[in-house]
Amino acid sequence: MIIKPYSRKTHYYETDQMGIIHHANYIHWMEEARVDFMDQIGFSYDRAISTGIDFALLSISCEYKSMVRFGETVNILASISAISISKMTVQYQITDAATGKLRTIGESTHCYYDSNKKRPVSLKKSLPELYDLLTSLCESEQV
Repeated sequence: MIIKPYSRKTHYYETDQMGIIHHANYIHWMEEARVDFMDQIGFSYDRAISTGIDFALLSISCEYKSMVRFGETVNILASISAISISKMTVQYQITDAATGKLRTIGESTHCYYDSNKKRPVSLKKSLPELYDLLTSLCESEQV
């Protein structure tokens, strides 16, 4: 399956006083790219949530390589880098849409959370169709 990068034009309100995108916005962009990734694989975030399964954030990191400025467009490629029955790790690569220059790399780790039972669950048991799909797209499976 070919996953296309999520494309996003920056907005003025996302900048600091120097016209550079404020660092906190990259985290929002990663979430947008993750939701887009789910849409692209044919199992929307809304669909997962409607079954009672959510993806609780355990950790997130962002390494800034070069500045993004107001008016620029970035491409954000999301991929599953690790998966287990209880959690997954998503990697993000943010590049300048016009030049391809690397702007930022990031990573988020999520556990599968049953919103009805209010606790982490095994995705393999709770939503095996999604677990199998994510596993097939993962770069390296963890046990």
